[in-house]
Amino acid sequence: MPPIIADANRSQSREFRTVTASTKVTELELGELERAAALRGVRLGEWVRDVLLREARSPSDAISLTHVMTEIVGLQLFLTNALTPVVCGERISSKQYEELLQNVKANKHRAAREVIAQCIATRQEEDHV
Repeated sequence: MPPIIADANRSQSREFRTVTASTKVTELELGELERAAALRGVRLGEWVRDVLLREARSPSDAISLTHVMTEIVGLQLFLTNALTPVVCGERISSKQYEELLQNVKANKHRAAREVIAQCIATRQEEDHV
């Protein structure tokens, strides 16, 4: 090897990836992973590595996107149900208001799961088109 190349290689302190972390997936799951990587314009292995490291490095008590989505859907439920009577010129009693709050607390998780499932289904339909 010529000395110039050897010196250039010594000055680079890149740590090579020599260990493999693997898992088994179904054919369907593999397709999902490949689509996710392709949407980001990276190879599957690089995308998987980035996702694994991001998850491993995130604090375990971090607020999840599902939690945030649940709160957003809860606000939507509350505003829709609280403002509808107001827009129609009606008033709600304090008892109705308390019932509304209890209803939102009881149903926001289910509603958020439905919204997330709908978003996933829509994305999958768009990916197949």
